[in-house]
Formats: sequence, C-alpha cells, structure tokens
Amino acid sequence: MRYRSFGRGTGLRCSEIALGGALFGTAWGYGAPRDEVFRMLDAYGAAGGNFIDTSDSYQFGESETILGEYLARDRDAFVVASKYTLGARMAGTPLSTGNSRRAMVLSVEESLRRLRTDRIDLYWVHMPDGETASEEIMRGLDDLAGAGKILYAGFSDFPAWRVARAATMAELRGWTPLIGIQIEYSLVERSADRELLPMADALGLGVASWSPLGGGLLTGKYRRGEEGRATGFGRVVHRESDAIKTATMDALIDVATELGVSPSQVALAWQIGRGITPIVGPRTTEQLHDNLGAAGVSLSDAQLRRLDAASAIPLGFPHDFLADDAQRLSVKSGDDEWIVPPDRPVA
Repeated sequence: MRYRSFGRGTGLRCSEIALGGALFGTAWGYGAPRDEVFRMLDAYGAAGGNFIDTSDSYQFGESETILGEYLARDRDAFVVASKYTLGARMAGTPLSTGNSRRAMVLSVEESLRRLRTDRIDLYWVHMPDGETASEEIMRGLDDLAGAGKILYAGFSDFPAWRVARAATMAELRGWTPLIGIQIEYSLVERSADRELLPMADALGLGVASWSPLGGGLLTGKYRRGEEGRATGFGRVVHRESDAIKTATMDALIDVATELGVSPSQVALAWQIGRGITPIVGPRTTEQLHDNLGAAGVSLSDAQLRRLDAASAIPLGFPHDFLADDAQRLSVKSGDDEWIVPPDRPVA
C-alpha cells in the first residue's frame, strides 16, 4: 500500500485505498456483523491501510460503535473520518439533523463517545441541508478544531460553488481550512469531471470517492447474474442503463482479462492513478482482499486511454464551448503572437 498526503500541503498521510464503514453492522438489515468487521479491519491494517471512513448515520450509529471497539486496540494506527448531518437516530429530530452548529456539536459529541476517542481526524459535513449558511458551518468546524475535537474538515456531496466559497472564506478569515471533498465517482459516474474535480485540483483539496465500484456494477457480478446489494440493499446501484455504461463495462472487462486481475481491481486502479482515494465498502473479508489487490495493478497508457474514452461523458457548457474555441486559436512558432480567427474582431 502506498501513501500520499490528503490535501495539498496538509501532511496527513493516508493510504491510497480507504475503507468505508457503511456496512459495519446490520442495523439497516444489510451489512457485516461485528466479527466479520473485525476480520476486515485486521486484513486492512495488515495490508498497510490506515484511512477509515464512517458516519454517525451508518447503520444508525452501529458502524461507529463497532469501529470504536476495534480502535481501542490501537487508535493511533488509523486516520478516522466521520460525518454529521443525517444523525444516528432511526427517526431524526429537527435539532439532531442538518448542518447547524447545534446539530454539529451534538453529533460530534455522540460520535466521539461511540468511537471511544478524544478526536476525529477528518470530520465531514455529510451533505448540504439547503438552509444553513456556509459561514455557520465553517465557524462551527473552526471551533471544533480549536477545541481539539476534530483535526481536519471536509465537505461531502456539496456542489463545487459551495465548496469553493467555504474554502475561500476559511482562508480569508483564518479559520480551519477545508482539506478535501467526498463525492460519488467511478467509471460509470463521472459527473464530477465537470466542476468538482477541476475545483479540487485548483484549491488543492484531497478527493475521496464513495461507491467507486458503481454499487457493484464494476465488479462484473451483475453480468454474471449475481445480485449482491442490488437486492439485499437496493441502494447506490448502477445498471447498464445506457450505451456509455455498456461500453465502459466492455472496456473494463477486456483490460481486466488482459492483466489477469478482477474488474474491481482495474476500476479502483484507474481512480488511484487519477489521484483519487477510493473508499471501498466491502461486506466480507473476501471482497476486501479483492479490492486491496488494486494497489498492485499497473495500467498502461493505452489501457488508461481505452477506459477514459469508453467512460467519458459530455462536459457541457462552458467546457465544450471553450475546448472548441481553443482549437480555433493558434500561436506562431517561436514567439507569443496570437493569430486571431478571421471571424473574431480584434479589440
């Protein structure tokens, strides 16, 4: 397992594959029991993994509870990330959910108790509530960092403009900075290519991706007639619903066959090569071992181009407009004199 700083300039060294805790527990009716979670955590640590991502809402708090029991063995061996917004209760209340400072303080205190720790290394705002101002969120996160209850902060599932505004606000006011974003991203979900990833690159934010295997689609199991979470969980599932996804699956399976590895490993290696940290969410230790094998997969330039081309989506305005316009401009060799297209007036 290789390591890299999560966020430009942070020095927070995280393994290139993160382990997600959404299926730690069975309170949702689908997931892994405690003993299997412990086996997965043992295997992840033995492979060099150190980045664990959970949420107060996962399995109605059971995920954090199981993880906290495990962390009592060696808390300092892991970067622990958790989230607030949805709350841990099956039926949330107006005061326990949302992005408010009130919900934030309540959630972090309860998460710290379940995790049996005095700090959360990376605290995510899980998603926007459509009401709380960015000023309130960022000021609250700064207070938590000042109190030592969190070390770093990030936004999950926020639009690019809100992330950029919050990051700039924190920079100008000297508040604790945003260091990363968490987004859905995979070979079958590349909408983030339009705004979120360029924004993260420009601002030096780390990027962690949830559902990096498209809810199981990129494992190839649905083509084999298996169901998995499609029936057991019924959430975050992509199907071959359009020509782009079918072409992506064809290219993915072809590359996996060439390399003698699983489609899952190719899909994860593709993301790792793009500087993204995939958060794998296995339900069994066997699935985890397959996922971790991605760390040893090396894709050739030709294979990367095939996967990129098959999975590419239209970027829309202004990207397509600017790309087309750029092709009409050229620069004289040897100097910086621009040649203006004939239909464009010179100012």
